[in-house]
Amino acid sequence: MSTSKEHTVYSTPAGRSRRRRPQLGRVAVIAHQGKTIGGGLDELRKLIAVERADEVIWYEVPKSRKAPAKVRKALKKGADLLFVWGGDGMVQRCTDALVGSAATIAIIPAGTANLLAHNLGIPQDLNDAVHIGFHGQRRRLDLGWISGEHFAVLAGVGFDADMIRDADRGLKTRLGRLAYLRAGLRNVGMDPTHVKIKIDGTSWFEGDATCVLLGNVGTILGGVQVFDDASPDDGWLDVGVSTANGPVQWARLLGHISTGTAGRSPFIRTTRAKRISIKLRVPAAYELDGGARPSRKRIKAHVVPAAITVCVPPVTTGH
Repeated sequence: MSTSKEHTVYSTPAGRSRRRRPQLGRVAVIAHQGKTIGGGLDELRKLIAVERADEVIWYEVPKSRKAPAKVRKALKKGADLLFVWGGDGMVQRCTDALVGSAATIAIIPAGTANLLAHNLGIPQDLNDAVHIGFHGQRRRLDLGWISGEHFAVLAGVGFDADMIRDADRGLKTRLGRLAYLRAGLRNVGMDPTHVKIKIDGTSWFEGDATCVLLGNVGTILGGVQVFDDASPDDGWLDVGVSTANGPVQWARLLGHISTGTAGRSPFIRTTRAKRISIKLRVPAAYELDGGARPSRKRIKAHVVPAAITVCVPPVTTGH
């Protein structure tokens, strides 16, 4: 039996007219039932009611993979502002379904890492996130595409994907961010894999590697800046390959990354590309925005410029 919930909420505070504001359009909520922030979904209903969104399309799902179907239903019902409640995996599933539509996504960062929200300056505060959804600026963002899916933050092959896979095994629910640290320490001893990488049709790397990253943003877990100049609206994907092998080399590499000097490490190479082709000697798992995917030997990716519109904090200027 499915535990998904869908209904239409008529949320009008006492003493206010039920007349809709035409400029607001229809609002939808796509919520992961297993995630929470602030006062929970009940508080979200109240905050949306304060903004006088009279008619809200409301869907709750038990797993992020069930979210795309709800997004498509919301779009068919005329939703043009979708609040997505969950972590990066939930946001990834929803943005993947939103490509090609004119709807805007408002992120409610209720997950463990919330990397896209962090990179966009959306705070992990329910009141502030809702306010940004209704009153923030609208920003067009690029997405990456890999093996039939879009991603907004990061795709990884090798160490990164193995860490995500191990963290997903019940650890994230119990340990939160510590699950990634624990999983990372478990995988620093992984054997490198022979990799061939082409960027925009040209051979760029061939050799043994422990991790390949494709980034749409620069900052990952713990505020670590992996790609110094990455921006989600520059029309490029940043590419990184790590040859670090074993705890000692990984410690040296992470030390460089943590101090913003990754370019000086002998264990990493970075560049930018529109199209990327990765060929592995043996199949390896990959991840999209923190979600594990099955192993593959060949992976193709490319950037999709200005693919979605996201609500972001307004830009403030000093005087």
